[in-house]
Amino acid sequence: MGARHGLRRGHAAASSACPFLAFAVVLLALPSLAAGDTHYYTFNVQMTNVTRLCVTKSIPTVNGQFPGPKLTVREGDRLVVKVHNHINYNVSFHWHGVRQLRNGWADGPSYITQCPIQGGQSYTYDFTITGQRGTLWWHAHFSWLRVHLYGPLVILPKRGEGYPFPRPYKEVPIHFGEWFNGDTETIINQALLTGGGPNISDAYTFNGLPGPTYNCSAQDMADTYKLKVKPGRTYMLRLINSALNDELFFGIANHTLTVVEADANYVKPFTVQTLVISPGQTMNVLLTTPPNPSSPSYAMAISPYTNTQGTFDNTTAAAILEYAPTPASRMSLPLPSLPLYNDTGAVTNFSRNFRSLASAEYPAVVPQAPDRHVLFTVGLGTDPCNLSNQTCQGPNGTKFAASINNNSFFRPRTALLEAHYQRRYAGVLLANFPTTPPHPFNYTGTPPNNTFVQHGTRVVPLAFNTSVELVLQGTSIQGAESHPLHLHGYDFYVVGQGFGNFDPVNDPPKYNLVDPVERNTISVPTAGWVALRFFADNPGVWLMHCHFDVHLSWGLSMAWLVNDGPLPNQKMLPPPSDLPKC
Repeated sequence: MGARHGLRRGHAAASSACPFLAFAVVLLALPSLAAGDTHYYTFNVQMTNVTRLCVTKSIPTVNGQFPGPKLTVREGDRLVVKVHNHINYNVSFHWHGVRQLRNGWADGPSYITQCPIQGGQSYTYDFTITGQRGTLWWHAHFSWLRVHLYGPLVILPKRGEGYPFPRPYKEVPIHFGEWFNGDTETIINQALLTGGGPNISDAYTFNGLPGPTYNCSAQDMADTYKLKVKPGRTYMLRLINSALNDELFFGIANHTLTVVEADANYVKPFTVQTLVISPGQTMNVLLTTPPNPSSPSYAMAISPYTNTQGTFDNTTAAAILEYAPTPASRMSLPLPSLPLYNDTGAVTNFSRNFRSLASAEYPAVVPQAPDRHVLFTVGLGTDPCNLSNQTCQGPNGTKFAASINNNSFFRPRTALLEAHYQRRYAGVLLANFPTTPPHPFNYTGTPPNNTFVQHGTRVVPLAFNTSVELVLQGTSIQGAESHPLHLHGYDFYVVGQGFGNFDPVNDPPKYNLVDPVERNTISVPTAGWVALRFFADNPGVWLMHCHFDVHLSWGLSMAWLVNDGPLPNQKMLPPPSDLPKC
């Protein structure tokens, strides 16, 4: 796999053709080691031929793997990942959900915290997992390369610490993804040129495999993910939605799931038959198998949730939950009953279940009286057509765009974090991002006549440790739909949400300030709003963006600039010597 694992204080690194097994052996051989080990990995980004749906194409991979290698650490451990870029595309990697305290240099979004790693160049991501445990993931953060470049990041509790629920028999990461028969870089570049919506994916995938519901792969069990289980056992499924542009329903026929964690934060357990997970989100669920299953195999399935007025991949991908091999009947397994693609009610009912543990060991430290109140409108818009003698393919001959508070993010030519560290802002960024909508309107009602957006590289500056309430308000421009918003460098508490327009008088009294769920990615409800609170206690420049990559490409992002605090441990770390240059 090309990864290396090492331990501090001079311990020899373990490596083999199966480095995770080697790492497990090291841990067993050295049980007395305290938490705080260092793990070394090498990422060789290279082109690899991969076949899905009877289509073979060359895709970017890490160490020739699709999906990429699993990284396993413990809370308090240090990760050192050296990336060698052997492809013709620029690339960078984001460690999705890792707080990166004072260390934005390891966060990864291109032109925000670093210039991308150019072809033939290398960069080492060096960071420590502080105060976090659970399931996170890593992915490329340049253009649409994350469609292939992703993998799980499993953070185990510190040694001697268990889970706040019974220890499962086995833990299994499952990535939900998308497969495109076409080249995704060509797809998004063509869409940005013409102004229209990009081509949709050809399949959804379980750990990179589309399964038997699609033509061609229907008779090829090598294209089907199989989870082998034993009766009467409890499994923890580490679910990760790494799809490019789709929120997904998930269920297992004749089985229930108990949700115990969201975005690497424990939650009060609740049991469901179907869940919904947005791109960027992770969720740990317990699956307890019956002692006497009535069938040797059951189908697992994912299908989309969306309210978009455009086209989308309206297919269902399947995988197999297998108690015993049954080759003859696998193909005819009944799928679990999943909600309709536009069932917002099912999504709302599921989302209402999430609560933090709010215990002495895992407290919910919710800002009670925020210093700053910010309202962001989130949604689509348009740009004028700039094609000579042609009509653009967006609404009414325009080009699709997306914005926050009508500001569509313009990618700078240098990294914002470097500019901030050097205090060289001129020509790079402006600290005047609007914190209220510049042109108020009935956000979830009839759209305004003028849907053109403004463009700029603007940030919201915050003093260190400012407590912030952020309300994300969806709009109906070009159709109301949910938007999964991800905040880099932070977790936040989801204190309230609802439909229609946010009411600053009547909605805040209904907030949950006792045990709200803590997340790093949240979907703004379709034609609705969500209220978040967090402490700005991590200095740096932190991207916040929609995790639909098409919307990110259209400009649905912004950045928070959090200034240093007065104490030494409240200031940004200096940049590493190998920081890439633009």
